[in-house]
Formats: sequence, C-alpha cells, structure tokens
Amino acid sequence: MNVTGCPGYTLNSLVESEQGLTAQLTLAGPACNAFGQDIAELTIEVIYQSSTTLHVKISDTAKQQFTIPESVVARPPPPTESYTSASDLVFNYDPSPFAFWITRRSESDAMPLFDTRISSLPPAPIPPLNASDPSTAFDAFPLIFEDQYLQVASALPYGTNIYGLGEVISSSGFRRDIGANGGVGTIQTNWNRDIEDPIDQNMYGTHPIYMEHRFNEATNRSSSSGVLLLSAAGADILLQTPPDSSVSFIEYRMIGGILDFYFFSGPTPVHVIAQYGAIIGYPMWQPAWGFGFHLCRWGYSNISEVREVVARMRAADIPLEVQWTDIDLYHAYRDFTTDPVSFPPEEVRQFVEDLSVNYQHYIPIVDAALAVTVNSTDVYNPFTKGVEQDVWIKNPDGSLYIGEVWPGYTVFPDWFSENVQSFWTEALRNWSQLGVGFSGIWLDMNEASSFCSYSCGTGANYSALTPMSMAGRVITEYPECYNATIWGQSGNMTINGTSTNSCTMNPPSLTTVTKRGVGAGEKAGININSPPYAIHNAVGALSINTLATNATHHGNYVELDVHNLFGLMEERTTHLALQEIFPGVRPFLIGRSTFPSAGKWTGHWLGDNYSKWQYMYLSIQGILQFQIYQIPMVGADTCGFLDNTDEELCNRWMQLSAFTPFYRNHNTYGAIPQEPYRWPSVANASRTAIAIRYTLLPYWYTLFANASTAGLPPVRALFYEFPNEPELFAIDRQWLIGSDILITPVLTPGATTVDGIFPGRGSVIWRDWYTHAIVDAAPGGNTTLDAPLGHINVHIRDNSALLLHQRPGYTIHETREGPYSLLVSLSATGTAFGTAYLDDGISVPPMPNRTVTFQVANGVLTITSNGLYEVRSELATITILGAARPSSVTVQGHEVHEWDYTASTEELTLSDFAIGLGEDTTICWK
Repeated sequence: MNVTGCPGYTLNSLVESEQGLTAQLTLAGPACNAFGQDIAELTIEVIYQSSTTLHVKISDTAKQQFTIPESVVARPPPPTESYTSASDLVFNYDPSPFAFWITRRSESDAMPLFDTRISSLPPAPIPPLNASDPSTAFDAFPLIFEDQYLQVASALPYGTNIYGLGEVISSSGFRRDIGANGGVGTIQTNWNRDIEDPIDQNMYGTHPIYMEHRFNEATNRSSSSGVLLLSAAGADILLQTPPDSSVSFIEYRMIGGILDFYFFSGPTPVHVIAQYGAIIGYPMWQPAWGFGFHLCRWGYSNISEVREVVARMRAADIPLEVQWTDIDLYHAYRDFTTDPVSFPPEEVRQFVEDLSVNYQHYIPIVDAALAVTVNSTDVYNPFTKGVEQDVWIKNPDGSLYIGEVWPGYTVFPDWFSENVQSFWTEALRNWSQLGVGFSGIWLDMNEASSFCSYSCGTGANYSALTPMSMAGRVITEYPECYNATIWGQSGNMTINGTSTNSCTMNPPSLTTVTKRGVGAGEKAGININSPPYAIHNAVGALSINTLATNATHHGNYVELDVHNLFGLMEERTTHLALQEIFPGVRPFLIGRSTFPSAGKWTGHWLGDNYSKWQYMYLSIQGILQFQIYQIPMVGADTCGFLDNTDEELCNRWMQLSAFTPFYRNHNTYGAIPQEPYRWPSVANASRTAIAIRYTLLPYWYTLFANASTAGLPPVRALFYEFPNEPELFAIDRQWLIGSDILITPVLTPGATTVDGIFPGRGSVIWRDWYTHAIVDAAPGGNTTLDAPLGHINVHIRDNSALLLHQRPGYTIHETREGPYSLLVSLSATGTAFGTAYLDDGISVPPMPNRTVTFQVANGVLTITSNGLYEVRSELATITILGAARPSSVTVQGHEVHEWDYTASTEELTLSDFAIGLGEDTTICWK
C-alpha cells in the first residue's frame, strides 16, 4: 500500500459552542484515491459529553457514508450543561494539515492520550513488519477519508499497556502486544466470523475499544484512559513499535463508515470501563437463577437421555440449575421445532414442567439461519410466515438470499425489517406454547454463519441438499497430556493404579496460530464484493462462510456496512421478544457474536473452545476482555467443547469456572461424556466449588447490580485494584471477583502447587477462604500455594465485609430461601466495609430493592439498611477475622453470649442469631 501522496485535510469554518465546536475539513490537495475515492468535504463535531468523556466525530458533510443508526446502538444526547472548561479532557488541533490531540487538563504537560500529529508519530515510511505481507508497511500517516478506506493513527508511549480491541484470543495474553520489548505487534481485524476459537485472528465479535494503562516510572503512579471508535466497518487496527523508535502507535484502517471517537479520562481502569458503559449502555439485569450451574452437550440422542442426565446430577448431589439442549432438539435442524421421535413436544413439555417444579430451568438453542421449504408439500411455518411478512435478507435483485447451514438451504432474518420484531416474537411464543417452555435463549451462529459462500441456494434444487448428519462421528483428540493410544478413551487420571499423565517428564508446549495476510484488492470505485483495501480476515475474502457483502437489507443497507451488527441486532430483538412473552420477568440470553452495547441485551459465552489446558488458561483473558466491553455475564465452555476432555482437566476447569460469571459445561457431538458426575474426583471438586459459588451469590449479585446501574466490572484484573504495581500489568492467570476475592487456579497438568502473586506489596492482608489463615506472601513476587487435585485457591482481601448465603442449596431458589451469614476481614487498623444489594432476583427494574451497608471500626459493626424490598431471610452468623479476643459482645446494646473465638486466626464467630436485614443494627465487641 502507498498513501504517501494523500494530502490530508485543512480545517476551516470553525464555530465554537458551550458544548464544544464544529468545523469543516477540506481536502488539502489533489485526491490520492488510495483505496477508493477521497471525500473532499468533511465535518468535525467535538462535544464535551461530560467531565470525563469527549466525543469527536468526523463524517462526510454529504452524509453518504454509513453511520450506525441510533435504533441499533443508542447514544446519549448532547449534554444540557457545558463541560468545556470542567472536563478533564481537552481537544487540541492544528488547522493545516489538520491534526488533533487529546490531553488531560490535570496533566497538560504529559504526553497526549491520543495524538494524530505526524510530528508525534514515528518517521515514515516504515517497511513491512511482516515481509510476506506488504500491507504491514506504514508509508505515511496522513488523515485519509475515502468512501472505502479511512485511516488515522495516534502516537502512544513506548511499550504502554493496552487492553481490549476484541473479540480476540491473543497469544500475548490479556495485555496486547504493541511491538515493543521484543514483541511483534498486533493486527486486530474487525470482521465477525464463525470459527473454532482461533488465536490471534478475528472471530465472533467486534469491540473497537481499548484501555491504556500508563505508568510513570518517575512518580511510580499510573493513570488509565480509554478510546472507542464506534464503527461497524470492517477494519484492521494495528498496534506497532518500529525498530529504534521512541514511541509506539495505533493505526485504524477501515473500509467504510465514519470516524466516531469517544475518549474516556478514567483515571482508573474501573472508571474507564464505567465511562464506556455510560455511552453505550449498562449491562442487562441478570435473573438470580442465571448464576447457577448450567449443563449442556451437543449429542443428546433423545429426551430420555436428557432426563437421565438431570437425574444423575441430583443423585450425585451436584447442583444443577439449568439444563440446556443443542440442535439435537430440532426436527431436521429447523429452528422453533422439536423432533417428533426423539424429542416429542409433549414429552419436552413434561420434562420442562418437572424441572420447574424443582426450581430448575431449561434453555434451548436458536440458530440464526432458518430452513427454506424444499418443495410444495413441505410445511415449515416460520419460513412461510417470514416470506409473507418480508423479513428475510435479499439479493441485490430482490430475490431471497439463500445460504447453507445445518438444515440445508437457509434464509437469514433481516433485523432492519419493520416486521422482524413481531415475526420473531411470534415464532418464540409459538415454540414455547408447543412445549419448549424455555426460561432463556441461547443464540448461536449469529455472525452470521453460512457453510457456503454467497447466495449458493439461488436457483438450486432445495430438496437436493439434505440436513447435515453427524452419524458415526467419533472424536479422537484429548488434552495435551493424555495419550488415548496408550490408555484408551476413558480420560481417567489413573488406570489400574498407573498415572495416565504422559507429560510427567516433558511439560506440554503451547502452539499459536499465525495471522495470514490476504494482499490488497483492486483499486477501483465502490466495490461491494471486494473492497480495494483487504483487511486481514483470516479466512480470506469477506464473503466466505458468512453472508456475502452484497446481501441487502431493508433501509437500503448492504451487508458490507452492517455485517458486524447482525449478532447484536438478533440479541436485541430476542431480548425484546422475551420481555413481551414473559412480561415483568428478566430475560436470560447467551449469544456468540457481539458488538458494543450487546451487554444491554445478552450475556456471552466464549465460543467453540478446545478441551486443552491451554484453552482453560486462555478463557481467563476472554472473561477479562468482556468486562471492558460491558458484557460481564461471560464464561467458557467448561471442560472444553471441541475434542475429548479428561478427568484432570475437567476437575480443574469445573473449579475454575465456578468463579466466573457464566458457568456452563458443554461439549461436542461424538466426544466422550463430560458431565461432572462421570468421574468421582470431578464430582467432588464440583460439589466443593459450586458450594462456594452459591455461598458467594449475594456478593456476585451485588457486583452485577453495580454493573447494571453504574457499569462497574464484576471481574477485575489485579491491576484494576492495585494500579501502581507494574508486576501486575500482565497478570492473566489470576483474577479478582469484585475488589475482595482473589482466585488462583491451577492451569497445568500434574501440578499439586500453584504460584500466585498477592497484590499490595505487603500492605494488604490476604486470608485463606477455607482456613481463614493469613497468607505469608512474598511482597511483589510469586508465592507458592498448595493446590492438590480438587482444591482451588481462594483468598479474601482485608477491609472487606461480605454478605453470604449460610447454607448453599441444590438450586438458587433453595439457597436464597436459607439464612445469611456475614464474613468480615479486618484491615490492620481494624476496619472493614461492604455493601449488599437485595431484590427478588427476577423482576425487571424498577423494582423494590434494598441496599445493606456493613461498616466496621474500633470494634463496632454498623449495619445500615435502606430500601423497600422486604428481606425474609435473616442474618444467622457473623464471622470477624482479625479481631482481638473480646471480653464482651453486644447486639443493639444487649450483651450476648453466643460467640466463640479462635486465637490462631483471630476469628470471632457470632452464631445462632436472627438479625433482620431490613433494619439498622449495631454490634460491638471489646
């Protein structure tokens, strides 16, 4: 690529207002037409959205470029008060050639947070960083705004810490590789696709936001900021540091749309994430039951087998909250049906009713593509209704766009259609009335996925393509250290007393997948089918295995512009449908393809992962990423989806996932069964971990209430809470639940210990969840912890007060019906603080709720309760860690004697109480 002749723009016609400014940008010289036609007249709008958020939008004055409709991603209106002087962010610019940079008002002399000035960027040209891919060269850094190519770059501090820019499984970990300190840099491609979890490639979703965490070595202080480019366009986002350069940089290369930036001032990671949420919308309220354990597999042969799984889970006393089914449920893989032989609707109805009686739930799958009728005698009402209501995506000539998925030839809903909401709601309602009494919906294949390229069914004989068959499929792959050739297919850790671990002497090596370049396309005018700049879509052309870029939508939109919105729009439509079908009840959705604001409508699972130790580790970065993206209800397919799992991996993974938001075990067709009762050791590990999870439910629930009301992330990287400790910036083998619970899982086979870092550099007291003992941690370095099979290390931070369920039950309902307990971990100065948010767990807001605050100082615990929700369960036990042995304990001024003290852990336990959480209470010990 060569953009050295692109002239940039000149700013003129500036008009300032109380909210910001507007101006015109005019092409500063002859058009270069690098990958399209230069647009001569642009408009820039700068709005100081709040004291912490700045909006900078550069668009074509004629408004011909695609802009995300407000109906798809709602944005806040311009502010009613002025923040131009109060904002911590300041917009600066040079008029000719036009460039802008964003600084902090509080640190005006520091390197800008975003800086497009050519003088601030590394000297160009920069040769290709990948010799086999000419597009990895950087010839120049002008602002380019063409109809099919937009480019802008910003300087970054050398080797700074960048997080986000997904969806991706990054070989560098949660912290992105920006090409400094021996790194190779990053090409993050935004083009959603259906692919078994790849490494360093584009995948299911698009999230063009990054958070920068900047550390000042001179002051030993850090600050965080964030940048969102709200664009649905296919794009490459490059992070790079040229050899011998003193700065790093980010460059955006987009094949359409506009430049719609939001800048967030932080200054902490949690602030950045919350500020992003205030722009694109906070996450949906989760029903309490959604935090239970979910179980699924692809390959249940009939409803009787599903019943048996549910029964065996109960017989093993492993809590099961939600049973799922995959496409086995369908008749001929058709959405909104059940197979009349293997899943008769009346038997499905009875199965779901039986679950409901036991306060359990059921979730089926919905694929994004619907079958076409194959001949005149074929009856499939959803397809026929969709034709009548004109809800299917079309070809440019107005005929139906017909791809291929599981049922054969398929059509795809057009989420821009005026009738699609009523159509989709009716289809789901009819399905429920048929007998599929779902509590939530699982949305799969919504990138959208197609097994052929382009409209392969146009003019085809529909009956010639039959539904795909999985008959005879056998999975032969196992985790890294299990050799099925030697030990057979059981996956057991020991056979006849002999260990099956083949990695005892040689630890497993982790492999990564390299990104491929696809070269530049033809340099013509508008080219919908093959844009002139070829983004690094890992599968090649943009129309492979998905909807073709020339597929047309209502509103005269083309797939090229709206491709990355398909999953989001399906999730929004489904969420609204469930609200109508079940009025007053919170929907529960899990979707695969996501985009900014998807968290308002859905949760997310991390897709088709592998039953490998490597992928268990990689799931942690995915969960941390989606906290940034405001989709906090996220988790991996526990024990792995693709290939076979084995006993040891499933043991460790069932424990790890119990401390992530979305907790589901799911595996593929033809693989060995991996329900947690299949191995005694996995059953034991699961019971232990789920008991802790359900005990912690009030804490989880409060964290998610904070996410839904203020955008605060429930799961946090360690540096979020300890931002001035550089040794934490790359940590992605541990995580925090909220600010107070530290998780350190085993991620390697055969291990009986695990190394973990305890943040705080010795200033924080960390206590063991199980024993309440204080950890003797190495300040700023790793501490080795015992981790026998079936044990996951959980630690409690000091200065915390956690409301817990005292008796975890088999279901969330049973657990919530029981009493509460309170666990207080005092700081070295004897203080602690915590809050708990309580409501009925199912009603949509606004609903009665209550917030209970726990505060400890000087041997006094003050419980303050505010709200209208009536809390039936009472506080039965209070445990205070770090207390001195008291001579007396009083509750509301009255001395009580139901307490014990353990000197070794400085543990004061008050038991046999019945303290109401709807009233204020004071407890003293001295």
